[in-house]
Amino acid sequence: MANVQRHIPVMLDEVLDALNVVKGGVYVDATFGFGGYTTAILQKADCKVIAIDRDPTVLKRAGELKEIYKDRFEFKSGCFSQIEDLVTHPVDGVVFDIGVSSMQLDEAERGFSYLKEAKLDMRMSCVGQSAYDIVNTASEAELADILYQYGEERKSRQIAQKIVFYRTQKPIETTTELKNIIYEVLHKKIGQTDPATRTFQALRIAVNDELGELEKGLEGAKNILKPEGRLVVVDFHSLEDRIVKNFFKANTAPKKHVSRYAKAALKDEAPFLYASDIIVPNAKEISFNPRAHSAKLRFGIKSKGE
Repeated sequence: MANVQRHIPVMLDEVLDALNVVKGGVYVDATFGFGGYTTAILQKADCKVIAIDRDPTVLKRAGELKEIYKDRFEFKSGCFSQIEDLVTHPVDGVVFDIGVSSMQLDEAERGFSYLKEAKLDMRMSCVGQSAYDIVNTASEAELADILYQYGEERKSRQIAQKIVFYRTQKPIETTTELKNIIYEVLHKKIGQTDPATRTFQALRIAVNDELGELEKGLEGAKNILKPEGRLVVVDFHSLEDRIVKNFFKANTAPKKHVSRYAKAALKDEAPFLYASDIIVPNAKEISFNPRAHSAKLRFGIKSKGE
């Protein structure tokens, strides 16, 4: 039972409503993970899901769903920034669940969490530059910039200075070593957010180029949607949400009243006819799934076109 609880998809009912799943539709789950959204979409209607994930550890789960749903399910290995290359025909909807998955946090050996002893890694794709590489090779200025820009860490310079000091003695190899260095600058206090949170978030975002991936993924999703297709995004922190909010703002027709002649002119200029206000999880969901507490959902409906 504990294993099942690990993989609760956040705001599932709200996602399904926003996606407007219908019989015969084709939908993209751009952040497959353990397949929570994919499974719910396939159970909602007789439709098809194309799932994308860069994490090779999800292949076993993708194989299990393929056995169950046959031709209704297709899996593509890759980053969602490549969505236009991976999905080559128009679709009825795309859903993103942005950030690190519960599965990745719970696997100690992946090095995503300061709560679990592991080698510093944080690579969603399991290849390329790791958090260990950044912590032990980036300059003090580069480290400070990463912590400030991606973690909004006010003590970024002091933490970067401490990291550089300690790595001159030996490489900083584990999550625990890094956490303890952070605690020398920011003291842990009962009842407050762990002071390591922002630094670990910043390194994870840098390792996986998460903000750049998000910007490219949203643009690609916009381009593969059919007229009146739905784009649904769930995110968990302000940096991501700012990108999503600005994307919809830049790509949606104004909400003010205009004449029918002006509407005709706007039709070809704005890719999205409608963008929702922010939607947050209800208290009941937060009570049984605490990881949902910071979730925010936004969705848009593509214009009809010609």
